[in-house]
Amino acid sequence: MDQSERDAVTTGLPAARPRSGLEFRTSAAESGEPGVPVFVTKDVSIYYGSFKAVTDVSMTIYEHEITAFIGSSGSGKTTVLRAFNRMNDLVPTARMEGEIDYRGQSLYGPGVSPIAVRRRIGMVFQKPNPFPKSIYDNVAYGPRINGERNRQRLDEIVERSLRQAALWDEVKNRLGNSGLSLSGGQAQRLSIARTIAVEPDVVLMDEPASALDPIATGRIEDLMQELRQRYTIVIVTHNMQQATRVSDRTAFFSVLTDSASDTRTGILIEYGPTRQIFEDPREPHPGLRHRPHRLTGRRPAPVPQPPRRCRNAMKPRIQGILTRWKPGSRPSGRRSAGGAGIGSLPRGILTADDRCVTLAPVPINRSRR
Repeated sequence: MDQSERDAVTTGLPAARPRSGLEFRTSAAESGEPGVPVFVTKDVSIYYGSFKAVTDVSMTIYEHEITAFIGSSGSGKTTVLRAFNRMNDLVPTARMEGEIDYRGQSLYGPGVSPIAVRRRIGMVFQKPNPFPKSIYDNVAYGPRINGERNRQRLDEIVERSLRQAALWDEVKNRLGNSGLSLSGGQAQRLSIARTIAVEPDVVLMDEPASALDPIATGRIEDLMQELRQRYTIVIVTHNMQQATRVSDRTAFFSVLTDSASDTRTGILIEYGPTRQIFEDPREPHPGLRHRPHRLTGRRPAPVPQPPRRCRNAMKPRIQGILTRWKPGSRPSGRRSAGGAGIGSLPRGILTADDRCVTLAPVPINRSRR
């Protein structure tokens, strides 16, 4: 009996599937073929005391895919994410109704250890949180508390994890330095390396790039695409463009507001392939008011727009320019047939329609004198 089978017996969880470094499969969302379900939620509602934070969440998350949770603040995205590795158990007043199955077995069933769940289902938080230890000890922390004491084996785990997190080349000569000395993007990748060092089956990410600059965000997104070959990833994000770039499936959450009790409850509006969610949603999302409703098949009437008025104060002056200069041309300082000089006009490109003339600014090459 191998280690994964022993864990299945002692923790009550199913054995993790063996992974190969060369293993890769096209996601179900891309191929149209049904994938291997990892999580199946059925009518999940989560409470904090008497307050219902999330209601009626049902979805299936598939293996080796990136699933994005999007929606407004307070819609329960992080609450549902934390339920996948039982982090809500740490909140004394939290309780859950419904069912969450992990690879065919109840995640909240009797005999299932929350600690064993978190070893199998890792989490990366919104704010980078390296331990006040060396970079090496940050990554080796998980394997050590799991009983690994062989130094050579720890060296291999640390190098492999840092390489998978695209951080090895940046820190390989300073592994003894404190993890707190890294930049924000490096610290977040160190947190990811520490998570995958224990070889989890699933990696949960709660807005991992929200506090990072665009360059560091791009590196995190590239890293997610590489990690999906070996892990199943679920990410919470407020960035719609990020969801379209990295995810295979998207869950759109919204808020039900009770004006009488002044409470807000999160609800899952729609879940499906990312392209379908953004281009052809089944529900009339805010901002997509011209999509047909999935029940009636009718498109709402377009909202009437006020008549357009020309707000360009320079219209009288450049009206004569249009007799000689076509829309899209670039003013050069010469005079038009009507005598309107354009040498003093701001640099730009002239555009016109039947009502209005506009001057769109263009970059100025200051190197030319």
